[in-house]
Parts: sequence; structure tokens; C-alpha cells
Amino acid sequence: MKEFEYVRAATVSDALSMSGVGDTAYLAGGTNLVDHLRLGIKRPDRIVDISRLDLGGVEETADGGLRIGANVPNADLAADPLVRQRYPFVSEALLAGASGQIRAMASTAGNLLQRTRCVYFQDTTTPCNKREPGAGCSAIDGFGKYNAIIGQSDQCVAVHPSDLCLPLAALDAVVHVTGSDGDRKIPFADFHRLPGDDPSHDTNLVPAELITGIEIPPLPWAVRSHYRKVRDRASYAFALVSVAAAIDVSGGQVNDVRLALGGVAHKPHRARTAEDQLRDGPATAEAFEAAIDAELAAAQVGSENAYKIPMLQRTVVAVLQELVEGANR
Repeated sequence: MKEFEYVRAATVSDALSMSGVGDTAYLAGGTNLVDHLRLGIKRPDRIVDISRLDLGGVEETADGGLRIGANVPNADLAADPLVRQRYPFVSEALLAGASGQIRAMASTAGNLLQRTRCVYFQDTTTPCNKREPGAGCSAIDGFGKYNAIIGQSDQCVAVHPSDLCLPLAALDAVVHVTGSDGDRKIPFADFHRLPGDDPSHDTNLVPAELITGIEIPPLPWAVRSHYRKVRDRASYAFALVSVAAAIDVSGGQVNDVRLALGGVAHKPHRARTAEDQLRDGPATAEAFEAAIDAELAAAQVGSENAYKIPMLQRTVVAVLQELVEGANR
């Protein structure tokens, strides 16, 4: 592990002023950063501890949405009564994400900034464009079980690992950030990046920019939502595929729907093609299957990750059917 300077910020202004030294990393819960320090993936000159900043709490906004502080632990967010009541799939995603000990440490903002668990990214003895631009991508011709099937490039085929990010993508959340140029709001769809020619950047944050909170707009029918994660084992494993869905149905018709897919792309994938096909149509298994088929029509798979297509089809149909059946009870 490379030697680094450790400083602790008392305020957001402190954190920003302390971040101008070489390669700086912010430390909140540290559940991802500390792993990367140990592996040699991250080698900062300075670490700024932001864990004691006043960025906690879950508050209702004037329009009936929620504002979530960047430092709210995953465990607290999953247990929050407003989250559980209004956006149950947010709570479900968090509970599916890690062990209880990690949820107690991991921060909300840190969850958005998780880096891929691609085996080659984590192995510093292998070439990886995400870790070292221009080195090559070992996963393209290597072990491909977890590789992306949507939006990948010839530079990177890694997938985004976060569970929480899927319901946030489905809900059109907004990320609040601050930096040397002041505050700004980033729509969730624009927060993460596809790999393109430079997969080393996971997000559209600029250097030293700090997440201060996340805003979830009101969506009354998101009370009928569900998150399902398919994985190799039942506990503490990253998704092979995952689905975050919310649906508004009446009289056997889909009035509106939100759908996001995990384990498929370099960023949380909002299934807009499927959503558009489902709106104002029948709430049937056949319609759900046709919609996800349309969403995945352009997917690119190899021999090792082709299983993701039928797995996603079955999972999406099952989740939507369960939600519809619940609405009819």
C-alpha cells in the first residue's frame, strides 16, 4: 500500500479545500476504498475523511419526495419508515446488497461510486483499461461469465455492481454535488458513464467534486415496487442479473411502469424501450415477455454470458407478475 496523507474534514468547505493535493480520495464508510487501497488499485496522495460531515438524515421534500444525505448508512436508509413505505424496492435493494456489518458502514453516496467487481480489474497483475487506460481489456478474451451485454465497448466489458443504483435509476433520482465551481444537480441517468474509449471514469463527477445528497422525486405508485437479485449464492454475492420494477395497473392495463436492469451494463440500465412498450398495454405475462425481448434485442453476448438473456426474461416477467397479482388482491 502506498503511503498517503490522512486528513479529517469538519465541514463541506473543509473537504473541498483539502482535496486539492495530488490524487485525493474521499473516505466515508470506506467499504470499497479500503479494499482498493489494499489491492493497490487506488493509490491516492491524500485521503480526506468526510465521515463526520453533517450529511445525514432522510427528509421529506416539499413536493412529497425524499432528500437523502450522502453519509446516511445503507442500514439506516433500508430501515427508514418513509423509504420502506413509499419506495420498498429501495429498501429491498439495500438489504440484498451486502452483509449487515457492511450495510452499517457503507454510505449512500459511496454506494453510487462503487467500482466494478470484474476479476481482472481487481487483479493488478492483469491488463485492465479501467485501472490503467491503454493497457487492454483482459475480460474480452478471458473469463466472461459476468461481462456486460449492453453498452460495452472494445475497451471494457465490465458491469456496474451497485444494487441501490437500480431503483434510483428507475425513480429518476437526482444527485446533488458540490465542488470548486459551486453546487449542481445531476440527473441519475447522466451520473454514470458507459465505457466508450475511456472506461477509467465511472461517473461524470469532476475532480474533487463531492456528493452531498440524493433526491428522489415523488412517485405515489412506487409503493408497488420490487427488487430481485439473481446471484450465485444467497448471501453477499454480486448480481448475475437484477431487476428493479415499479408498476401502476388498473383494470388489467398498465398505466405506467419503471424498470431498471443490473448485471448487464457498465452503468445501471434503465429499460426505457420495455417501459414504452408496456405503457397503456395489457398487464399480462405475454406482454411483459415481449417488452423485455424488445429491450434486449440489441444485446451482444458470448458463449459464457448468453445465460443472462433468458435469466433476465424470466426474472422481469416474474417480478412484474407478482406486482400485478399484489395489486389485484
